Amino acid sequence: MELRTAGWTAGGRLVTATAGSVVGNRYPENYDVLHLDTVRPLAVVADGMGDGPGSTAAGRTAVEVFVRQTAAVTGPAALRAAVAAVQRAVREAGRGIDGLTGCTLTAFISGGEAVSGRESDSGRGSDSGRGSGSGGESDHAGGAWIVQLGDSRAYRLRDGVLELLTTDHTAAWLGVLNGWYAPDSREAWIGRHRLTRYAGHPGMPEPDLLNVSLRPGDRFLLCTDGVSDQLDDRVLAGALTGRAAVPELLEATLTAGGADNATAVLIDVS
Repeated sequence: MELRTAGWTAGGRLVTATAGSVVGNRYPENYDVLHLDTVRPLAVVADGMGDGPGSTAAGRTAVEVFVRQTAAVTGPAALRAAVAAVQRAVREAGRGIDGLTGCTLTAFISGGEAVSGRESDSGRGSDSGRGSGSGGESDHAGGAWIVQLGDSRAYRLRDGVLELLTTDHTAAWLGVLNGWYAPDSREAWIGRHRLTRYAGHPGMPEPDLLNVSLRPGDRFLLCTDGVSDQLDDRVLAGALTGRAAVPELLEATLTAGGADNATAVLIDVS
């Protein structure tokens, strides 16, 4: 189990993060890609689609390009432009690769800087990228942005209540939301892994962007579906309210069967 830590200031708050990932029992390697920045408040999670070379190429490309493209700015227009650059890069990376090249992309990003003496462990995606970005936008009200493309999720625990902040971009989510079929139906089960938006999609869909405030005591969780599919919301709520750490969450996914790669980032605000 690889663990990374980082500390930043954002909106006048101290923000600390811990992240980790496990392979699980289904796949021989990890197709999740994790970035925890050493310089600024930025955490990114990508989950490759499938278990082939296209999955590996998509996740690595998406994270590298997003980190580079957001190095200078974090406003909504710049974030959309960064994800558009990710889309183009992932599609280009898939040229010549048999099968699908695609991945999810979920990020927590804010203006700010690293706290002296805290930095993430070395490893894939741990170094901060630098790029030109676009525009000159600043963060809204000193909060943070959640960027979402796919079904890796972002949760927030505030005042003892766990909320799912993101929407799964899946056929199952659309079907249940629009009443096409019941949540426990066979159609919903089949559709839960049919992504309607992802990095590498031929239609280049835009991400969801959510601006959130940062309050002392807030706790954010970014995770791939290897966490959210194996640990239901009641289990997650109990674990996060009890101040469970990343190793405990990831160990719980293994206890639940380890049916997928699982990656989690816990972000605490004080």
